[in-house]
Amino acid sequence: MEIMETSPKNENKPPNVVASISRKNAGQNWQNAAIGTTNPSSDVAPQTQTTNRNQNKKKKKTPPNNLGMEIVSIDCEMVGVGLNGTDDMLARVSIVNQKGEILLDKYVKPTEPVVDYRTKYSGIRPQDITNAEEFEKVQDEVIDLLEGKVIVGHAVHNDLRVLYIKHPFKLLRDTSKFKPLARLVGTHGGTPSLRKLTKALLGKDIQDGEHDSVEDARAAMDIYNKTSVEWEKYIKKMVNRTQQHRR
Repeated sequence: MEIMETSPKNENKPPNVVASISRKNAGQNWQNAAIGTTNPSSDVAPQTQTTNRNQNKKKKKTPPNNLGMEIVSIDCEMVGVGLNGTDDMLARVSIVNQKGEILLDKYVKPTEPVVDYRTKYSGIRPQDITNAEEFEKVQDEVIDLLEGKVIVGHAVHNDLRVLYIKHPFKLLRDTSKFKPLARLVGTHGGTPSLRKLTKALLGKDIQDGEHDSVEDARAAMDIYNKTSVEWEKYIKKMVNRTQQHRR
């Protein structure tokens, strides 16, 4: 993981060697999302209690992972800066683990005047970021969390771009670029939206109005978990093909 001095233009170039580095401690940023249901009361029938316990156990089950490294999902919300507010600036970043538990979710103080909060889509309002954390501090925390991990996301290159960081191409899983997913929703040659993919694969409705970066990160991760076997076979095939061309 490295900090970019400028916007990445060749970020998709795969490295020769990728080292696996264990997750660093995220300190106070580590948060366990409440994914279980409330404990059943004593007057609930034993059969119902057993059902609830089984449901909770199923929710907390770790998804299959044969990669030998951690998998996380990231999503960012951006506001508009610059002329007419057309340039993107980070306003919120969320990272979840493979079970959808929140590892980091922070608002970020802009380093330039905000021209367009894009609230209709970003969900960002002035009060969210006026006294938020400084960009450099959040950037360091994100780098620590992403180091050596597989990153899932939708158009994840945009998230990395506003964070001004790079990540090895072979460790990226972008739901907007995996062709079998595009074909699934009938987007031939185009880019499928996360909303359409989530509805088609998971049967869930998201982004009905303002976006939520935690919800979007979880949706991308759920899509990856459901298609990971086919996805990893494809990645392995592409890596082998690249290595053969270099010989």
